[in-house]
Amino acid sequence: MSRFLLRLFLAFACLAGVLPVSSTLAEKLIVVPPGNRFETQPAIPSASANRTRAFKTTYEEKYEKIVALLKREAKLRAHIKQVAAAYDIDPIHIVGALVGEHTYNVTAVGSVQTYYVKALSYSGLDFAFRYKGVRVQDFVKRPEFADCAQVKDNAALWSCRDRVWAEHFRGKTVDGVAYEPMTFQQAFFQPFFAGQTFGLGQISPLTALEVTDLVNKVSGYDRLTPDNPQAIYRDVMDPDRSIVYIAAIVRDAIDAYKEQGFDISGNPGITATLYNVGQPRQRAAELKAAGKGRKLPVENYYGWLVNEKLDELRSLIDSGS
Repeated sequence: MSRFLLRLFLAFACLAGVLPVSSTLAEKLIVVPPGNRFETQPAIPSASANRTRAFKTTYEEKYEKIVALLKREAKLRAHIKQVAAAYDIDPIHIVGALVGEHTYNVTAVGSVQTYYVKALSYSGLDFAFRYKGVRVQDFVKRPEFADCAQVKDNAALWSCRDRVWAEHFRGKTVDGVAYEPMTFQQAFFQPFFAGQTFGLGQISPLTALEVTDLVNKVSGYDRLTPDNPQAIYRDVMDPDRSIVYIAAIVRDAIDAYKEQGFDISGNPGITATLYNVGQPRQRAAELKAAGKGRKLPVENYYGWLVNEKLDELRSLIDSGS
């Protein structure tokens, strides 16, 4: 069948109700082009700069350390490729997330083996996700979260709860209780100290909960719940599992933007930005509301570096297993 006849058939099929009007004919994806939209790197947050100075290092040194780690660890590179294939993403997205985290948030350790040792240190701890003595699984039973209870998918569920916290509790006094002006993640998912992300992928417990359905479906891992925080820490601290969660986070962000009409799969700087800032559903919806076709997602300082170093980072993947 010629391309013209195929288009004609699809058009009649839509009119006849054979195909949904929301098919790609009716709402074509906007493909976000590769590369950076900004000519120069956006401002780096002061917290990242302070952390870097505190350890008497520089962003350049930290970047070189994570690149060196990836070069040394052939097994890690092979695992990245394998997991990327399972989640149907380009492995450069995983590499970009790792490079961004270890350039701006933490410094890469000498070897992946170190992360296995760190993972064991959390296995025997007894803790829960609480805020002012209330467990998160009890807190989300409040009436303000009633609409979220209708959502079955964990990604949408925890995104909804995150939004409700921001709208109804963050920085407000409710029923005589003063809630601090902090994020949902900061309030409930930092049981040991502030600024907590973990493992090779520097993944927060909340983010792990958001992608647990996808990880269960693709990789067969047990679904995570706040009732078993030790299992969450096991998954984000274990280097092999951490790569799986990185892939799932990227896949989830790509899918969230696709639902709003944007294809970001060809721009690792955008997926790295979303890996850094989170809340892909909310951000994708806001972008669409701002005017489809008039605005594109843009990279932050973290994603800008990934796009700027893209040739070097891709050479790590192409260098073989």
